[in-house]
Amino acid sequence: MATPTYPIAKFHFSVKWGVERIGFTEVTGLDVQIEVIEYREGNNPIFSKIKQPGMLKYSNITLKRGTMAADSDFFKWINDMDPYTHESKRREIIISLLNEGHTPIMTWTAKNAFPVKYQASDLKADGNEVAIETLEIAHEGLTVLAQ
Repeated sequence: MATPTYPIAKFHFSVKWGVERIGFTEVTGLDVQIEVIEYREGNNPIFSKIKQPGMLKYSNITLKRGTMAADSDFFKWINDMDPYTHESKRREIIISLLNEGHTPIMTWTAKNAFPVKYQASDLKADGNEVAIETLEIAHEGLTVLAQ
């Protein structure tokens, strides 16, 4: 009898940047899109354009985590910009979907990532939620590896 296969659960994952492994509640933006190039020659007897694949386009990745006292890595990274060149320190971000044994099943690697937006949690006097901070990062490429 064949071993049944099940879809992978999405709630067990890890995020690493550099040597640090940080816990997050949510990661979004792991997508790639191929831009379409449309072209038509002026003397073409068919009155429509041809389409061909163009350049790859990557969405920004959004990372969310609970705000921790005395831990301001998100804010430090976004403020760690060179004042003259406006260059931010770039990092490789590794996002892994894990199995029950905590080993990676799939891994997404974002190359040359840098922060583009930091958002602190909303504050609400009558709320009963954990404070969540958000960091949006841009990158220059996303590779996917299935183990």
